[in-house]
Amino acid sequence: MNEKSENRIHSTNSVSSICQNCKIGFKIEPDDFSFYEKMQVPPPTFCPHCRLVRRLRMRNERVLFKVQCGLCKKGVITMYNPANNFTIYCNSCYLSDRWDPLECGRSYDFSKPFFVQFAELMKAVPRKAMHSVGGGKNTEYANYLVNASEVLLSYSVVESERIYHSRVVDTSKECVDCTNVKDCESCYGVIQGTKNYGSVYLVDSRNCIDSRFLFDCVNCSNCFMSANLRNKQYVFHGKQLTKEEYKKALLEIHTGSYKTEQKLLLEFKEMIKNSIHRFARIFKSENCTGDYIENSRNVIDSFEVFKAENVKYCLRLTDGPADMYDVTGSGKCELLYEASGASWGSKNSAFFSAGNLTVDSQYCDYSMDVTSVFGSISVNHAKYVILNKQYTKEEYFELLPKIKKHMDEMPYVDEMGIKYTYGEFFPQICIPHAYNEAFAQEYFPLTKEEAEKMGYLWRDHEIKKYEPTFTKDTLPDSISDVPDSFTEEVIGCAHEGNCQHQCTGAFKLHPNELIYLKKWNLPVPRFCPNCRHYERLEYRNKLKFYTRQCACNQPGHQHSDKCPNEFQTTYSPDRPEKVYCEQCYQKEVL
Repeated sequence: MNEKSENRIHSTNSVSSICQNCKIGFKIEPDDFSFYEKMQVPPPTFCPHCRLVRRLRMRNERVLFKVQCGLCKKGVITMYNPANNFTIYCNSCYLSDRWDPLECGRSYDFSKPFFVQFAELMKAVPRKAMHSVGGGKNTEYANYLVNASEVLLSYSVVESERIYHSRVVDTSKECVDCTNVKDCESCYGVIQGTKNYGSVYLVDSRNCIDSRFLFDCVNCSNCFMSANLRNKQYVFHGKQLTKEEYKKALLEIHTGSYKTEQKLLLEFKEMIKNSIHRFARIFKSENCTGDYIENSRNVIDSFEVFKAENVKYCLRLTDGPADMYDVTGSGKCELLYEASGASWGSKNSAFFSAGNLTVDSQYCDYSMDVTSVFGSISVNHAKYVILNKQYTKEEYFELLPKIKKHMDEMPYVDEMGIKYTYGEFFPQICIPHAYNEAFAQEYFPLTKEEAEKMGYLWRDHEIKKYEPTFTKDTLPDSISDVPDSFTEEVIGCAHEGNCQHQCTGAFKLHPNELIYLKKWNLPVPRFCPNCRHYERLEYRNKLKFYTRQCACNQPGHQHSDKCPNEFQTTYSPDRPEKVYCEQCYQKEVL
């Protein structure tokens, strides 16, 4: 029986498989086989979770280094650790005509595994310091940007400006210390919010104005420390007040005091724990499973997805992606498989990282506007390239099937005994970032010992020693006691590097950041931006699914005793929150 006929049989049945990495069983469904046949790739040998972690290991957003540009010799900030011995170009030099990535091309060597050759090519081809497309001014200390300007220590920012210490920001303005926000303006500490304005410390809230400390609130204005509100004004600690009563109550709270803020945050966390939680944040969508999905159809087991259709096992998709599996970070693309950072305009491509307008291509890293390119790095505006070597169309399509066959006949086997044939994403030797530098550490944190036991690279980073002019104990409690000149001070992070949060040890306030803190009457933070980011992650669930029963036992719903409904959710069964199914949530909250 040949491989194609075997796949046709499999495509009508679910098939159980054992993950090469974690050794746990997983299923490949008939629809999955149909997609793999469409992409002309073999079925995966890693389970969905291990495939996600592998892609996240390929992406370093926030661990930055200072190096020298390989062309102009000026200092540049980069996401690549100098230990890689890569040649790094600043953005200007990278985009110039002073060099040609095809000069690093080499013929395919059938005496070596493909991934060994790709790893060797990584050492030869210059790389762009940071990943950005159409970036504006003042973005040197930011990464993974699309048409963004005035961005500082922020990551995965699209069509936004004046963004500080934030991550995953789309079409927003003037946001500080925010995570996963879209169409927001003048916000601080907002986590998973859409169309919020002038608000501070919101979690899972939409269309809220001039509010603070809200959880799961929609269309609210001038509300404080409340949860599960809809279309409300002047609600204070869950109680309805008049406009005058609300203003008077708010004046009695010194939000500019750090001690007061910490008490309020403790109260906020307790309020969230005791509130009603929807089993999943899926809005205006059809036939979707996962979390944080909006305006989508047929999205399965995915997270942070907007306006998508027919996708599975994906994370961070926006602006109309369709027909893709196992993609992390994509705009309007289609027919993609196993990609990390697909950007916009990519089509019918697989096994690539940081590609924009990548068409009919595979195994590329940071290649832009390419068609029919295989196993290449930093190639732009090109066709028919293999290992950065130019071929004719006829030569390319004659050589390509021979390479794929060679990848199966001479696979790369890593130190853990995992076999990498054609159809696998990049192994560790082709991943330039250590686990503790990569995005994987944020959602699936490991210790050094755990990471190395799994065969992942780990790099110990020396915390740069600063002489703080202020520490957590000497900082002014109130923002009113902080002068404008405070931006020159060096603030020691309260963690002092003793954490797994990529702590920088010390930090400074950006002048605009101080302006906003005073505008919102908020105290100076005690932790560096990285540690604050990890603190915000505590408000979000892990990228993992569990089966759980609805916690509702309220009378008057569709059940007489406890609700029997079960659902897939990111809330683990041992979590204390009251997690409701869709029907009970709608009855109780809306």
